[in-house]
Amino acid sequence: MKINDFYNYKKPGKKISMITAYDYTTASIVNDSDIDCALVGDSLAMTMHGASSTIWANSRIMALHTEAVRKAIKDKLLISDMPFLSFRKGFLKAMETVEKLMKAGADAVKLEGIDGHEDTLSHIIKSDIPVMGHLGLTPQSINKFGGYKIQGKDKTGADSILRQAKKLQELGCFSIVLECIPEELSKEITDTLKIPTIGIGAGPHTDGQVLVIQDMLGLYELPPSFAKKYIDGRKLIKEALNSFNKEVKNEAFPPKKKIADRKKYSNANY
Repeated sequence: MKINDFYNYKKPGKKISMITAYDYTTASIVNDSDIDCALVGDSLAMTMHGASSTIWANSRIMALHTEAVRKAIKDKLLISDMPFLSFRKGFLKAMETVEKLMKAGADAVKLEGIDGHEDTLSHIIKSDIPVMGHLGLTPQSINKFGGYKIQGKDKTGADSILRQAKKLQELGCFSIVLECIPEELSKEITDTLKIPTIGIGAGPHTDGQVLVIQDMLGLYELPPSFAKKYIDGRKLIKEALNSFNKEVKNEAFPPKKKIADRKKYSNANY
């Protein structure tokens, strides 16, 4: 999937699927799936490093994970998050971060909000870097919001998000993530814009959906209410670990080899 495919998906109303990936092993599975594109999200601060919010992530960490994921993602668009404050310290700092992410293998970058950094966003886009916007509940602003709450519930908030969405399109973003906003607002934005919208906790009317892979696989302890758990990964892995432990204790693993099999076993590949 390439950038232009986003526009081609929106025209006939074909939905876009996006999933987060943070490491080589998981990304290799995503690469073999039917998922359209992958996101190295700054949510890795929480899911991979145990931080309390995405604020912990920095450009070095984001580039490290992007490089690992890129080694596995071959035919899908790979987007990487611009971390906290990396685009609020002027052009130079922003472009240094963009450079790290793109050289690590990202096809595009995603950044949150627009108010206060319009010029920086414009500079990145005019530097021929594909940019995905992110509006609504922007996790890097969690301290301002006072928690993970639905945004745009009143007219003032809704109008502000719609205004920002139009501005992101005007500046040249190729897509926008809409997080935790009312369905009616996400539908209005999606119907208004020519570029695709990707929803997360924003209802069914967006042009696509994204989930954190740990949430959909049932691996994260406290998934958000809007996430769907497709398998109970924690239970399955725990059962496998307990089976391994039991077999070790009972000396069932590794299996005992017959004398005739030992030579064959010792010459086997690792």
